[in-house]
Amino acid sequence: MSSIIQLFWEPLQETFFQKALIGGSFVAVVCGVTGCLVILRRMSFLGDALSHAMIAGVAGGYLFMKLLFGIEAYAPAMLIGSLIAALMTVALIGFVSRMSRIKEDTAIGIMYTGIFAGGVVLVSVFRNYIHIDLMHFIMGDVLGVADIDLWTSAITSALVLSVIILFFRYFQVTSFDPVMAASIGMPVVLIDYVFTTCVSLVVVSAVSMVGVILVVGLLVTPAATAYLLSDRLDRMMIYAAFFGVTSVVGGLYLCVWLDSAGGGAIMLFCTFQFLVVLLAAPRYGLMARWLQLRRMVPQQLAEDVLGFLIRKDSSDIAEIKADIKNPGRIQHAVKNLASQGLLSVKGRIVSLTEEGRKDAARILRAHRLWEAYLDHVGTPEWEIHPKAHELEHVSDAEAIGYLDDLLGHPVKDPHGQEIPEDNTCAMPGAVVSLSFLRSGREGQVEKVNVPADKTGLKPGDRLRMEQRRNNGAVWVAVKEDKTEIEMDHDTADNIFIKCF
Repeated sequence: MSSIIQLFWEPLQETFFQKALIGGSFVAVVCGVTGCLVILRRMSFLGDALSHAMIAGVAGGYLFMKLLFGIEAYAPAMLIGSLIAALMTVALIGFVSRMSRIKEDTAIGIMYTGIFAGGVVLVSVFRNYIHIDLMHFIMGDVLGVADIDLWTSAITSALVLSVIILFFRYFQVTSFDPVMAASIGMPVVLIDYVFTTCVSLVVVSAVSMVGVILVVGLLVTPAATAYLLSDRLDRMMIYAAFFGVTSVVGGLYLCVWLDSAGGGAIMLFCTFQFLVVLLAAPRYGLMARWLQLRRMVPQQLAEDVLGFLIRKDSSDIAEIKADIKNPGRIQHAVKNLASQGLLSVKGRIVSLTEEGRKDAARILRAHRLWEAYLDHVGTPEWEIHPKAHELEHVSDAEAIGYLDDLLGHPVKDPHGQEIPEDNTCAMPGAVVSLSFLRSGREGQVEKVNVPADKTGLKPGDRLRMEQRRNNGAVWVAVKEDKTEIEMDHDTADNIFIKCF
């Protein structure tokens, strides 16, 4: 036990480890909090762009101080140069995406690679004056943190976190709904520029300590991990800061124990945390999704059970299993439908409830309308039923309404069986087209969109529907005074009746 404690205690006694822990934690907290807004705004690629592009600013600041004052590696000048390069990158990206047909993601790719390449060329051309280790810039050296890096990171973190706390509501609204934010008078463009400046400050202050790869990783991965655990932005930011700090702590111990690169170890631990949460998150994790899918009943299977029962009224579960494919999940489907109030189960006998009968009638109506349509387009008789059985699951109201109207609102399918009536027509008070009404239905005329002399009907007339004539092509309505009115499909479609 003491050896395990010693394993954790010994690194903490080293000054380089303490500095790396403090500096890395500063970076992790501000990156985690800022990263939540970055991923909500889908700006992850922008963080990568800024971190790469700032090499031009570092080289420019270094060269400026070297040539004018003879000073090498002057941190404030390189910091200011990096910030200028980052803001220039953002400005050029915005200019290109707004003033041309090039989309923002493409503009980011063009500008950051161009500015990054410019920085590399600058370092190469003036290599006698600029002494920058590009590998150190890319990978960072978290174990070699200098005091000036700690102060820079602490001040920048405090500044950025203060801005985010003070303007949290504005950042939140513009991240989730910029259109609504603009409509209530928020200066969306200004807020975007303020936030982008914050991201630039975070990247610039952190790259010198942890390198390009790690700063992008800490901006995105802890925030993405937190996103799997929370739907609230404030709580998500707390989780992201926590995962960022644990990534730094775990990664630093890992790099000491394995004698590996600090930045790589931190990012490896950070990614490991993300994968664990991705697997085990209670709502959005892979395990939760798998369990949810296991509990779910496929819609097609549920509809097959309802469709079977409306033809049988009630049935034994064994009979349902024998008729429907996928018998292994029938028991689960029946249980699920019963919990929704669509089925009544007594022992092994299953029957439809009143609500279940309505749902089943909708499926049967879709099936028989598809049979009528398949017969209409000339499908061979032996193929009509199996094809309609597949198509009946396309039963949304709009599709079935279109099919019904296309076929002239048929009453029977090709086998002579009655097609169930549209449920909306059976509701008292519903206003529907007269063409939907079946024999025996009564109602009052609400609106007539055909010339009065064509039918003699006017709003307020009471009607009762009779059997259609001429193979269903002629609608017959009888007024209170026993006057009989015949009309075709188009005319019936343009008369609207309030059902009794």
